[in-house]
Amino acid sequence: MSSDLLCGSHAAPVVTQLRRHAPLVHCITNDVVQNFTANVLLALGASPAMVVDAEEAAQFAAIADALLINLGTLTRPQQQAMRAAIDSASAAGKPWTLDPVAVGALTLRTEFAQEI
Repeated sequence: MSSDLLCGSHAAPVVTQLRRHAPLVHCITNDVVQNFTANVLLALGASPAMVVDAEEAAQFAAIADALLINLGTLTRPQQQAMRAAIDSASAAGKPWTLDPVAVGALTLRTEFAQEI
């Protein structure tokens, strides 16, 4: 990565645009970082929402501006919610990001990450 990309002069307009838009970010994240993730998004000017029920996740992903999927404390019910949210976000043309915690080291999350 170029040192130019790390320069504050490049980051400032991005943060300004982020704050101006104040995106609603749907987060299905692990229990360990849920509060930290919410606080970082709030500090950047975004509006985080932790919607984890599979039915609600599908509905919410369609109206949110973006979706964050974090595999840190992956459970089977979370997998259902994550699949529903990803399908819904994709159908609505919304971007989503995967934080592949421990993918490659553990079978369940590796197979799930490959599936999604």
